[in-house]
Amino acid sequence: MKGTFIIILLTLFTFSCSKKEEIKFEAFSPEAFAFDIGENWEVNATVNVRGFKKIKSGDDNSVSLRYEIDLVHPAGDSTKKIFSDSREVKEKEIDDVQLEAQFELDVSSAQGKYKLIFNIKDNNSGKSTSSEVEFELKD
Repeated sequence: MKGTFIIILLTLFTFSCSKKEEIKFEAFSPEAFAFDIGENWEVNATVNVRGFKKIKSGDDNSVSLRYEIDLVHPAGDSTKKIFSDSREVKEKEIDDVQLEAQFELDVSSAQGKYKLIFNIKDNNSGKSTSSEVEFELKD
């Protein structure tokens, strides 16, 4: 009886340890900066994403992401969807994906701190996440 109980415990322990933990769909490590290029400011931004659903296709995994960026001005008003794009990745191993954005602001834009809000959707799972990052326009 005691031996059966130990075998059952070992079996349960093995199954609980082998269960793959699902990673939360999330954006991390956002960065943004602006360059004065004369008549305009060039804004560059990146964010990394993990926890997306991978679709197996032959030997590769396929990831499909869509993202839009909202810009919050120093005065508090905002510009919705100042940038939008999608990213499709097909690789054998995909743990995270970097999303990039580049756009220009008029040189007459107010100086101060701006905020970018990345709104990201995993097209394979329907899940969404967001991430914020600040940058500053100054002479």
